[in-house]
Amino acid sequence: MDRFSRYVNELFLWNGQMREFLQSEEVGKDSELWEKLDQFTELIENTNRDLSTEELLDLQAKAEQIHEELEAYFNQKQVNEIGTIMVVEKPVPPGKHTLPNLPYAYNALEPYISEEIMRLHHAQHHRAYVNGLNKAELELKKARDSNDFSLVKHWSRELSFHGSGHYLHSIFWRNMSPNGGGSPEGLLKMEIDNYFGSFHAFKKHFSESANQVEGVGWALLVWSPKARHLEVLQTERHMLLTQWDTIPLLVLDVWEHAYYLQYKNKRSEYVDNWWKIVNWHDVEMRLEKAADSKWPAI
Repeated sequence: MDRFSRYVNELFLWNGQMREFLQSEEVGKDSELWEKLDQFTELIENTNRDLSTEELLDLQAKAEQIHEELEAYFNQKQVNEIGTIMVVEKPVPPGKHTLPNLPYAYNALEPYISEEIMRLHHAQHHRAYVNGLNKAELELKKARDSNDFSLVKHWSRELSFHGSGHYLHSIFWRNMSPNGGGSPEGLLKMEIDNYFGSFHAFKKHFSESANQVEGVGWALLVWSPKARHLEVLQTERHMLLTQWDTIPLLVLDVWEHAYYLQYKNKRSEYVDNWWKIVNWHDVEMRLEKAADSKWPAI
């Protein structure tokens, strides 16, 4: 296959992935994004001859324009929603955190995670972390206002535990999708291959980290701005035995409340099934944002 044919095949593959992505994100058919993809599809389907360099550059420019518009669309969507990737509309005052809405129905992740678990996990457990975070922030504000720091150790611990629980769960919900599963593409795939050697090697490493969390905690795929590479970490509870100065991209909750009602003590079965609902697009978008963070190298 010559270079031109390979390039056109890559465009067909990319176009198909964009269509699958819009479907997974439930973008309405009346959106201008669909119209642009339809025009691009027609363009490459009619490409039945070798193009000049100028025509190839024009084709590439159209693909890049669609990609930029897709990115802009979802960046704006994230700004307008609660609990999205490292973006909020304005600072949250002390004690004013709220429980984010799920981006899907409670039963949407069945059969891999039951509706009963999702309701308990989101509406009760996550809400408790939000309430605990708000309480800790208000108590620490009271300590600053009164200059009485006699309980600062206690409320700082509460701030760490409940705050980490809230933030990790906010990532966790969007790391999953009823249209998830499969394997990553694009920049995320490249970074996984570069650091772990292959997606299979990464998946094995992440799964074993999740299975071997002692007691309760999380497995995390993170980006290190200083090292400029991905890493797999564990954390016990929500905040112990992890690594500072990293940005979580993909997180898996292995507290028993996340799976026990459905899987009993078979944590590894829960972990195996969880891969079928991973929202790789969300993870890649988090990576793209995280990779923009430029810390001085160590």
